[in-house]
Amino acid sequence: MTSPDIELADTSTAVPGAEWWRTAVIYQIYPRSFSDSSGDGIGDLPGITSRLDDLRSLGVDALWLSPFQRSPQKDAGYDVSDYCDVDPLFGTLADFDELLDQAHRRGIRLIVDLVPNHSSDQHRWFQEALAAGPGSRERARYLFRDGRGLDGDVPPNNWESIFGGPAWTRVVEADGSLGQWYLHLFDSSQPDFDWSNEEVREEFRRILRFWLDRGVDGFRVDVAHGLIKAEGLPDYSPDPEGGSMGGDEEGVPYWGQPGVHEVYRDWHAVLAEYDGDRALCAEAWRPTPEETALWVRPDEMHQAFNFPYLETEWDAAALRDVITESLRAFGSVGAPSTWVLSNHDVVRHASRLALTAENPQGHGIGPKSVGKPIADVGLRRARAATTVMLGLPGSAYLYQGEELGLPEVIDLDDDTRQDPTWFRTGGERYGRDGCRVPLPWSSDAPAYGFSATGESWLPQPAEWATLAREVQAEDEASTLSLYRALLAARRARHLGEGTLEWLDGFDAQVLAFRNGNVTVVANTGSTPVALPDGIVIAASGPLGRATIPADTAVWLADD
Repeated sequence: MTSPDIELADTSTAVPGAEWWRTAVIYQIYPRSFSDSSGDGIGDLPGITSRLDDLRSLGVDALWLSPFQRSPQKDAGYDVSDYCDVDPLFGTLADFDELLDQAHRRGIRLIVDLVPNHSSDQHRWFQEALAAGPGSRERARYLFRDGRGLDGDVPPNNWESIFGGPAWTRVVEADGSLGQWYLHLFDSSQPDFDWSNEEVREEFRRILRFWLDRGVDGFRVDVAHGLIKAEGLPDYSPDPEGGSMGGDEEGVPYWGQPGVHEVYRDWHAVLAEYDGDRALCAEAWRPTPEETALWVRPDEMHQAFNFPYLETEWDAAALRDVITESLRAFGSVGAPSTWVLSNHDVVRHASRLALTAENPQGHGIGPKSVGKPIADVGLRRARAATTVMLGLPGSAYLYQGEELGLPEVIDLDDDTRQDPTWFRTGGERYGRDGCRVPLPWSSDAPAYGFSATGESWLPQPAEWATLAREVQAEDEASTLSLYRALLAARRARHLGEGTLEWLDGFDAQVLAFRNGNVTVVANTGSTPVALPDGIVIAASGPLGRATIPADTAVWLADD
């Protein structure tokens, strides 16, 4: 693989307000599903390195790698057993260093996933805690508690796991007796750290420096609204209709506790020891942009995912409201707004935007789900929604495969599913496997080019052949070609650093704004609307004669 080197911008004297992360388009790679170089059916780091030229031609500024650290893979790497090593499934530290070097040579930055809320139960610390017993220093690193009831056989509180079932598991002590319980907000193989413990805080400072010293450009922080739990761990019953990450609820005793901000002020100081241009991005599921903005105050994180935007319906008025509030809230603390439509935890937006029934976050879609998406409507809306998103000022996140218009894979057989959510709910929730199916690269190659042997850790549907990257690369009307055009125009016209001005005088179903010298108009309704004057730079779909069809968006310029 060869490619001309492109120097990264000098970050040693980064000017406040002009840092790369303020305007970057960041591409999420889910390593096990991106590209497999070894033939075992699981993507790996050398596979990513081999595809960097494809990502450069797409036009992204940075990559975010979902977890690749050493792990038993009970939750696809979000159960980390060693934070400072690469799992052999994905390669070696040398492979990581090569990937980082080759990305930087192409002018692409790299941020890595960090999972601080919990570790794997195979982590050395947790194994030491099990052996050490109640009251020990080792157990104090995690949230061990005595049970309630006469024999301690009732969990310490009534909390439920995000993946379903109880959030507590009882251990068998060294003498064979039933003992304490430990908290795991996710799977039982993912015990929560006790972040009131200074030893935990110092360990994560060490982990941050390990990766920063290797040259990474930042971290995406998993469950950044967790970590700190309310004093006394009070009982709490979630809204059964709410999303799994609690973003729509107030007063959740394990989300958004004030003390969590002390952790990120500390981390901010660690990153500032370097060149002043490394970034922290929060996965903080909060109900409003205003609450999310608390994570990106000047001395805390640099970015936070804008989940209120992701969860907004395809509706002009609703989109205008959330965009306005996002720009106001993030701007009030001097941070860029971020925009995102898909990731490894949500139904892909090519399907989600055309669902015909409620689908709470984390539940997923499967063969028996009601309200399945309408495929052609979903793709049309997804292309239009992306056209809107990439026209907004700030930073945008893309999820691997959305540039191919990939829909959620619904028809996975029960015996192929691997998400813990599926197992912990007894099949009641399908979970996230449908958005994690390995990517198609070539239409007529084994596993559509994902793996030379034809192996694939989740089965790929037959229609992947028509969506393969090499097919779309030759089609000017493809979703891939649309993404390339949008990203090129966004960069050339500096839209990431622009200012949004709302345009009035349009139908209620139309979203219209101006950013720099570009006008963005989206028709979220069901009937065509008039196309304004201007030169068409890009359109999410075919335009009518002087009209914008339903579920279509367009960029216009004066020159």
